[in-house]
Amino acid sequence: MSSQPRTHEQAILRLARQRPLLRARDLGSHAIPTAVLGRLVSAGKLERVGRGVYSLPGRPITEFRSVAEVALRAPQGVVCLLSALRVHGIGTQAPSEVWLAIPKNLPLPRFDQPALRPVRMSGAALTEGIEERKIEGVKVRLFDAAKTVADCFKYRNKIGIDVALEALREGWAQKKFRMDDLWRYATIDRVANVMRPYLESIVT
Repeated sequence: MSSQPRTHEQAILRLARQRPLLRARDLGSHAIPTAVLGRLVSAGKLERVGRGVYSLPGRPITEFRSVAEVALRAPQGVVCLLSALRVHGIGTQAPSEVWLAIPKNLPLPRFDQPALRPVRMSGAALTEGIEERKIEGVKVRLFDAAKTVADCFKYRNKIGIDVALEALREGWAQKKFRMDDLWRYATIDRVANVMRPYLESIVT
């Protein structure tokens, strides 16, 4: 083997140590041929964990790896609803799909794994309340706790009013959000009238 392929392999392994999830397209800025990834997989030095996504073998898998993978492959989306509740540590939901807010004019991401549950949003409902977290070394965009609770009421027909009420009560008890923020997002989501009696009940 010539020195250049060895150098390419070493460079990829260095990147993989820095990033728990490595995308094939990440190699472009390093002028490394993507074919080197296949050689490393065949040699057992790297494993393919999703389409175009790689990781070092034996790296511990967190419960949020699927969220990180979706964030890598659909960067314009925002983790929402049940998946955002899980990241925030609110409630008892453990979704088997990654719930992702998608702009209305954006084609749906196409991949089999991780399983995806897209939710179309637009305007302020899509752009307000976004925060960023590092999950498995990946920058993940998700709605903050207050916006997520308001969304649960907006999409109560999809997830169930019981889930929305649990999120509200537990999030408030854990001091995950301020009432002012919750009310603002309820207004943005046009569910202020729906939420008002429940909000009044938790502060009395």
